[in-house]
Amino acid sequence: MSDTTLKSPAWQGAMVSSGDARGHRGRPDWTDIGFFLILAAGAGYALSVFGSSMDYYEKVILCGAVAGFSWMAWLWRPLRTLMVLSGLSALFAIWLYSNGGGLGQGDITRAESVFFLKYLFSSQSAILWMCALFALATVCYWVGFVSKTAAWLGTALTWGAVYAGVTGLLVRWREGHLLGPDIGHIPVSNLYEVFVLFSLITALFYLYYERRYATRALGGFVLMVVTSAVIFLLWYSFTRDAFQIQPLVPALKSWWMKIHVPANFIGYGTFSLAAMVGFAYLIKEHGETRSWGRLVPLFVLGAVLCAEPFIFGSREVSMTWMLYFGVGAIVVGAILAFRGPISRKLPSLEILDDIMYRAIAVGFAFFTVATILGALWAADAWGTYWQWDPKETWALIVWLNYAAWLHMRLMKGLRGPMAAYWALGGLLVTSFAFLGVNMFLSGLHSYGEL
Repeated sequence: MSDTTLKSPAWQGAMVSSGDARGHRGRPDWTDIGFFLILAAGAGYALSVFGSSMDYYEKVILCGAVAGFSWMAWLWRPLRTLMVLSGLSALFAIWLYSNGGGLGQGDITRAESVFFLKYLFSSQSAILWMCALFALATVCYWVGFVSKTAAWLGTALTWGAVYAGVTGLLVRWREGHLLGPDIGHIPVSNLYEVFVLFSLITALFYLYYERRYATRALGGFVLMVVTSAVIFLLWYSFTRDAFQIQPLVPALKSWWMKIHVPANFIGYGTFSLAAMVGFAYLIKEHGETRSWGRLVPLFVLGAVLCAEPFIFGSREVSMTWMLYFGVGAIVVGAILAFRGPISRKLPSLEILDDIMYRAIAVGFAFFTVATILGALWAADAWGTYWQWDPKETWALIVWLNYAAWLHMRLMKGLRGPMAAYWALGGLLVTSFAFLGVNMFLSGLHSYGEL
């Protein structure tokens, strides 16, 4: 992107109106300090009550989380509101489980007898609300192309879904400990939990870019991949009872999991966001073309992406996934058919290109850190840094794919449709590394088999 574009009035207007200008964030004010003190008090309470159950590294991670979340909340203030509301809701649920006793007590069976737990704040109820709200938000974002009110509602529903999902994960963490002292663990250990995490991370990064660039036109595109994850989550949950909290396998009983998995899924989430922004870029690029021949590669790629859950969902033909694939292909075709009016509502190609680049850059940084952490974890668990396990091999393929994308952009000036097609195609590679390996291959990382 040229300096002229970055200095244009339209570009600067989008930045200023979003509330996140490119300059310094400013010094922390009293609310930032107060939020830090709240987090520090919570960490202090956890250390005093549960410190005997934590090792040295877990205590360091907890203290580091206080500093990290305080910093992120200073950079993006809406995140602070989300954490406060989700934290209060989780504490309310924990209090309900304890029947008014101390936070260290509780009865898991109250999830079926207490109204607020049964219908709102138990982990499964909150996550189901998250799924419903994400689906509704996707519809509202698409209706938002003809109604500003619907687009605003899409944003509100997305925030509601993220709030519900974060609350659900926090409560699920406590529910595991209520089931037994050896069962409780951070909820990022299996496919069910990481699908929730993936949906939340992707949506949060989208909401950040939505505010930063003052546009809601990308919500329908990005929320499509989140809704796909939600559909898979529901299918996986109810056909395999995946929502049940199970004890960790021995290899996962490590503090490494607390930092490796979140870093990994920040990469997956931002790569997916970049892919859908790449799809929007191609719609914008071909918005006025009358030749369907130029759109065939885009339709084929979109249809293949729609078919992925169908392929990964079951080894046998499933009516659920046949229906999903059919509806997905129709949706892609409809977007291409109405590309003209859609493209006129989308941000400029320069803004789309910038979002795509920033998302991949952030994802690549976190994915690199996650890969290094994974190697260190492997050395700690298995005595070797790298064993060419299928999951490790495909993680390397994902890393090389986006390393090449960034290299071509920074060294060769990669821009335009080629960059967008590459980002969209990268979602195929990322999806196989995320799900395909679990479905078709086996190895040391087969903790979330389908």
